[in-house]
Amino acid sequence: MPGVILKPGEALESAIRRYKRTCEKSRIFAEVRRREYYEKPTEARKRCFAAAVKRSRKRLMRDNPMFLAKMKRKH
Repeated sequence: MPGVILKPGEALESAIRRYKRTCEKSRIFAEVRRREYYEKPTEARKRCFAAAVKRSRKRLMRDNPMFLAKMKRKH
């Protein structure tokens, strides 16, 4: 669990901001959101597969500018 030590003369608001930033960097809020409800193993696999497809499409577009032109013509 991240912690923040209050510096001498530091306002409480800025310490809270620093705490929120450290929590965000350590991905605590994302973990809480992910564990908010039970996700079935099949749903998790489906989500991971969709993320992999998205990453591969993104890589394709970055590496091959013609891919983007084809996708625009298709629609």
